[in-house]
Amino acid sequence: MAFKMFTRIFLLAFALFVTAGTASAQSQSVLIPSPPAIAGSSWVLMDPLSGRVIMENNSNERLPPASLTKMMTAYIVERELDEGRISMSDMVPISVKAWRTEGSRTFVQEGTTVSVENLLKGVIIQSGNDASVALAEFIAGSEGAFVDIMNQQAQLLGMTNTNFQNATGLPAPDHFSTAYDLALLARAIIQDYPENYPLYAEKHFTYNNIRQPNRNALLWRDDSVDGLKTGHTEEAGYCLVASAKRNDTRLIASVMGASSSEARAQEVQKMLNYGFRYYESERLFRAGQELVQAKVWGGQADQISVGMPEDVYVTIPRGSRNQLESTVDLDSVIKAPINVGDELGRVRVILDGETLVDEPVLALTEVPEGGLFKRLWDAIKLFFVQLFE
Repeated sequence: MAFKMFTRIFLLAFALFVTAGTASAQSQSVLIPSPPAIAGSSWVLMDPLSGRVIMENNSNERLPPASLTKMMTAYIVERELDEGRISMSDMVPISVKAWRTEGSRTFVQEGTTVSVENLLKGVIIQSGNDASVALAEFIAGSEGAFVDIMNQQAQLLGMTNTNFQNATGLPAPDHFSTAYDLALLARAIIQDYPENYPLYAEKHFTYNNIRQPNRNALLWRDDSVDGLKTGHTEEAGYCLVASAKRNDTRLIASVMGASSSEARAQEVQKMLNYGFRYYESERLFRAGQELVQAKVWGGQADQISVGMPEDVYVTIPRGSRNQLESTVDLDSVIKAPINVGDELGRVRVILDGETLVDEPVLALTEVPEGGLFKRLWDAIKLFFVQLFE
């Protein structure tokens, strides 16, 4: 049994290398320069598929997020749309409070109604504070109640260093987030509601006969950039969370506290260029893919398929795929009954001594308990197997 398990593990690693298209039998060192220096208070570059941070500095420092706050406002609106509680065509009444909100505006008028679609575009493309307050009031009854939802959602997304006090990002005591948390939020926006993500790439939006540009300058400079949001206040400086996709790799760059709108664009561009030049995403395992078959004792079947419940990605230096090492460690004794989803071991993927993947492997099929004779016979065999091992 031990020999069969070793054979399965060897074939898994071999299949991984062949899929990656490697032919060299000799591992070669991959040379990667240090990340570029970034002018800002904090920053992070993340691969959203694997969650790996490629480069960062002070990425968990709590800082005012300015209008990057509106990413959460938009995310909650998109969640409400997805769950069917509101629709894009719903008409939202504009309150005096929304109309009078200072800062960047969509220029909605008090006493009128505006569609959810136009307000959402106002939030994402124009960074409209008035549109943000109007949507907050429409969804939760008041901006204060909406802020409660924002903070609950932040905790669900793992944004542990974030606290919101409003839906706009206007300066307020104890209103903060981090470069890392905002990258997590961008990841959720992209992955959870892809049908709405194209809004973040739109360069202009016209409402009330006023045409305003998206403040994300990279949308004009880099065709691979397709979002997300800018922010600026005197306290926060100039901030930008941007995402780009080149070939099969997507990256998210977040910078806070840059010195100007031009600086934030340049610094994020440097981060993206570095990440795409030296790293790539690789899907190692597909959801439901059989990795190994495990021996089952006392069941109606003697083998069970073992695999991953979800796709598994890694972010690796370009040219290093042939250096990946993978192992599957199964439980020494697996007894029936087994249900789909039961944890039966772990899969680990290592590169140059660093563990990239350490995840449970689960039963992909079920094995009911065998009859009395089968259970007794397997118990006898298992006794002698363990005795001689």
